[in-house]
Amino acid sequence: MRHGKGLRQLSRSTSHRRALLRNLATSFIKYERFETTVEKAKEIRPVVERLITLGKDDNVHSRRQVYSYLMDKSVVHKLFTDIGVRVKNRNGGYTRIVRTRYRNGDAAQMAVIELVDRAGEKAVEPKKAEKKAAPKAAKKAPAKSEGAEKKSAAKKTPAKKAAKSE
Repeated sequence: MRHGKGLRQLSRSTSHRRALLRNLATSFIKYERFETTVEKAKEIRPVVERLITLGKDDNVHSRRQVYSYLMDKSVVHKLFTDIGVRVKNRNGGYTRIVRTRYRNGDAAQMAVIELVDRAGEKAVEPKKAEKKAAPKAAKKAPAKSEGAEKKSAAKKTPAKKAAKSE
């Protein structure tokens, strides 16, 4: 039978995988955003969403459940006082996963996992095409001014020749 085979193993033993997920969940709530592999991001998403759902209802039982999973007391406090209040009206879907790049060492696909309702920052990064378009425009602008200078210099040259010939 295949009971208990639904999760990714992440090439780790059960205890190592549980410790990894607890550390990732603690870091995610602390920083509200970080970059990791796509597989780890997909694996941490349901864990974090469950914790945030508990954080929406600030009572002793919910706090004890979250304390039993997270590693840091200040992170638990942040979950209940800051994040839980921000997502109070949202019914799930607190996180997003955005694929970013391939890691140089082993070509693993990397992703950013972040809160959808992050405080005070633009949530999604600009696309790569937009980043590339800006430098090209900057390079073309000086070329146009140089061309204008050459044209004006060319216009002056025949006038100077005409003045010299007279």
